[in-house]
Amino acid sequence: MAQLAQVIVDVPTMQTNRPYTYQVPTRLENQVQLGMRVVVPFGNGKRQVQGFVVGLDQPTKYSGQLKAIDALMDLQPVIGDELLSLSKWLADQTYAFWISSIYTMLPNMLKAKSTRVVKIIDEVDEQVAFDVFHGKDELDFATVQSNPQIVSLLLKLQRQGKVRFEYVVADKAKTKTTVGIRPQLNFEELEEARTSLHANAHAQNRLLSYLQSIVGKTVKQVDAEKVSGIKAATFNIGVQKGWLTKVPIEVYRTPLGQESLPDDHHLAKPLTLNDEQRAAADKIEQAIDDSQSRVFLLEGVTGSGKTEVYLQSIAKALQNHKTALMLVPEISLTPQIVNRVRRRFGSKVAVLHSGLSDGERFDEWRRINRGEAQVVVGARSAIFAPLTNIGVIILDEEHESSYKQDEAPRYHAREVAKWRGEYNDAPVVLGSATPSLESRARAMKGVYQLLQLKHRVNKRPLPPIKVLDMRPEIKERGESNFSRELLTKLTDRLAKNEQSILMLNRRGFSSFMMCRDCGEVLKCPNCDISLTLHMDSHTMKCHYCGHEEPIPRFCPHCGSREIRYYGTGTEKVERELNSLIPQARIIRMDVDTTRRKGMHEKLLRQFGHHQADILLGTQMIAKGLDFPNVTLVGVLNADTGLGLPDFRSSERTFDLLSQVSGRAGRADKKGEVIIQTYNPDHYAIQFAQRNDYEGFFKREMALRHQASYPPYYFTVRLMASHEDEAVAARAMAQIKEQLTKSLMPSTIILGPTPRAIARMKRRYYYQIVIKYKQDQHLHSILQKILQETQSKGKNDVQISIDPDPQYFM
Repeated sequence: MAQLAQVIVDVPTMQTNRPYTYQVPTRLENQVQLGMRVVVPFGNGKRQVQGFVVGLDQPTKYSGQLKAIDALMDLQPVIGDELLSLSKWLADQTYAFWISSIYTMLPNMLKAKSTRVVKIIDEVDEQVAFDVFHGKDELDFATVQSNPQIVSLLLKLQRQGKVRFEYVVADKAKTKTTVGIRPQLNFEELEEARTSLHANAHAQNRLLSYLQSIVGKTVKQVDAEKVSGIKAATFNIGVQKGWLTKVPIEVYRTPLGQESLPDDHHLAKPLTLNDEQRAAADKIEQAIDDSQSRVFLLEGVTGSGKTEVYLQSIAKALQNHKTALMLVPEISLTPQIVNRVRRRFGSKVAVLHSGLSDGERFDEWRRINRGEAQVVVGARSAIFAPLTNIGVIILDEEHESSYKQDEAPRYHAREVAKWRGEYNDAPVVLGSATPSLESRARAMKGVYQLLQLKHRVNKRPLPPIKVLDMRPEIKERGESNFSRELLTKLTDRLAKNEQSILMLNRRGFSSFMMCRDCGEVLKCPNCDISLTLHMDSHTMKCHYCGHEEPIPRFCPHCGSREIRYYGTGTEKVERELNSLIPQARIIRMDVDTTRRKGMHEKLLRQFGHHQADILLGTQMIAKGLDFPNVTLVGVLNADTGLGLPDFRSSERTFDLLSQVSGRAGRADKKGEVIIQTYNPDHYAIQFAQRNDYEGFFKREMALRHQASYPPYYFTVRLMASHEDEAVAARAMAQIKEQLTKSLMPSTIILGPTPRAIARMKRRYYYQIVIKYKQDQHLHSILQKILQETQSKGKNDVQISIDPDPQYFM
C-alpha cells in the first residue's frame, strides 16, 4: 500500500486548518518526514503550492485517486515534533490558520522563495564530486530533487556528515562566507615541491611547512595568516603553484557586539545570593532537577537581583545537560541583558529579536537548530526558538503588553511559554517588580508559586518619590515641561557629575497642530488621528500609517497664518532642556533616534560610558537598564496614559512609574525620583509614589470585579474593517446576531461599536468585546466565524479574532 502524507498547504486566498492527504510517490518513500516542506499540486492539479508535512500514514476516507507529492523542499525537517505540535495548538487557541502559526516559528529566510543548496563539507568520492556536483562545492537541489537515486545518495552523504543542506534566498541574505585554504597535495608531494625552491625563498618554504601541518583540513585564511605569520601574497603564490586551493567557508553573522555595555566584567562569575535570592533560586533549581513543569511568579522590587536568580537557574539547567530560554519584552532591553548572559555563558548564547537582519536571524536560528547554542535570549518571537530538551523558561518583566502579538496568530508569549514548559517538564519563571493582575491573581490562588524579593541587593532603600502638581507651576510660570524643583535637581546632578534619566511617553515635537482662527486640527488623511510635528525631518507624520507631509505655513481650512502647536514630545523637550541647561549633554532615545540598526546599543553604550549627563526618552528607557551613576529620575507627564479608553490604563501607568523609578540609586549613590503630574490624586500615581504594589493590586482588583474585567472574566475581541464604514458595521451586526444565538446567557457581549480610533489606513473599524467565565459554545462558534469570514482580498471585509486582547483602542 502506498505511503500517505498529510500536508498543510499555503494557499493565501483560501486557508484551512484541515490537512490534505497526498500520496508519497515510490521515488520518495522512506524520505518524507514530519516537519519537511514539500511541493504539492493543488486545486485542478496545474497549480503547485508549498506545504508542510504534519502527518504520515494516517488513514483517509477519500475513495478517489489521491494526488502525489511533487517534490521535497528539504533533506531534513525544518520544524521539529515539539514545534509542530505547538503550531497546531497555537492555531486552535488563537483562532488563526495552521500555516500562519508554522510560518511564525520560522525565520524569514525559510518563508521567502528560496533555492535549496547541498554543500560538500567533507571529502566525497571523486566520481560523486564529478557526476553529481560537477566539480563544484555545492549543488542546486531543485535540479536533482525529482531523481530518487541522487536524493537517496545525498541523504546517505548527509548521514555520513559529508554534505549539508542550506537555503539561499535570491537577492537577499545569503550564507556569509570567508576565504579558506585547503592543501592540494599530500605531505610527501609538498616535501617534493620544496626541492625546487630557491635557497632564499624563505616565505614559500614556511608556507610548505604550514600546508604539511594542515593536510586534509580546510582553514580560514585569516586564521592561517595569524598562526603562521605568512602574508596573503605568499598564499596567492601557493595557489599559482598548485600547492593549495582557496574555497569559501561559511561563517555565522553574529548580532552580538564585541564591546561590553557598560564595563561590568565582574558579572562573569556567579554572584553570592542573599537569603531571599537563595530561597527563590533553590525552589526553581529544585524544579529543574526534578523536571517539574511548575510556574513560578518571581516578584522582586527593582534592583532586588532578579537577573542573578535567572542566571543561576540557567546555569543549573546547563549543568543538567538541558537548554534554557529567556525572554525580555523590548529590543532596547536586550543589549544589557544579552551582555550579562553572554559574559556568564559565552558562545552557548544565541540572540533572537526583530532588530536582527534576516541573515543574522537565520544564522542564529541555525546555530540553535544544530545544537550549537544552548541558551537563547530574545524578545517575544524567541519563544519559538528551536531548542530541544528545555530545562527552564524565563519571562522577564512578564507584565509587559509587548509579549502579546498584534497580528495573527495573536499569541501571548506567556501562554506559549507555559505550553513549552509542560511539554519539556520544565519550570517557567515569570519575573516582574509589578506583576500583571492576571499573574498575581493566579499566584494568590496557588496556580502559580509566588516567590518574593522584597529588598534591594545592596541593602539600599528604594529611592524616595516626590509627586509634583504641575497646575500651580503653569499658573505661576506659564507652559513648561519642567518644574523649578526638577530643574534645580538636574543642575545639582550636573555639578556632582552624576547622571539623570527623564521619561516622556510621547515622541515627536508636539502632539498636534491647530489653527487658532478656525480650530482646524491637521489630521491624517488615512486615519482618525492628528498628525505629529517632527522638527528633525520638518514634516507632519502619522504614527499609525506612516503618512508624511510638509509642515504647513497656512491653515489648509481657512488660510490663516495663526497656526500653533500644542502638547509636547521628546524632540520639543530636548530643545527646551538645551535652552534651560545648555551645559548638559543630552541623549534622546525614542523610535525616531533608534530606527537605524544598532542605535539602541550605541546610545546606551554612550550613556553607560558617561558621554552624556541626561538620558531623555520614551517608555523604552523605563525598564531593565542598570546604570550605577544615575541618581535622579524625572517623569515629565505621568498622566499621558491615564486618559485612554482602556481598562488597563491605570495598571500600565502604575507599572511604568514603578519601573522607571527603579532606574535611580541602583549602586552606592542615593537615588531620587520626581513625578510631574496634573492629576496628583489619581490612585495609580499615589500607590506608585509609595511603592505600594499590594495596595494598588487590591484597589485595581476591586474595580475590575465591579466592571467584570480580567482577571475575573476572560475577554475576546472581534474586529471588522472595510473601506466603507457601513459595510464594516453591517458585518459586525451579523456576527453579533450569530453570537447572541449561540452563546450562554451568562456571557456578556459588548457592541458592536466603532473602535476608539475608528479609521486607520483608510479602513473603518468596528468591534465586539466578549466577556465570559465559562462558555462551552464559544470556541466552536469563533472557529466557525474564522472559517466563514476569512478574507479573499484587501477589498473584502477583514475579520480578526483576538483572545485576551491587551488593548481595546
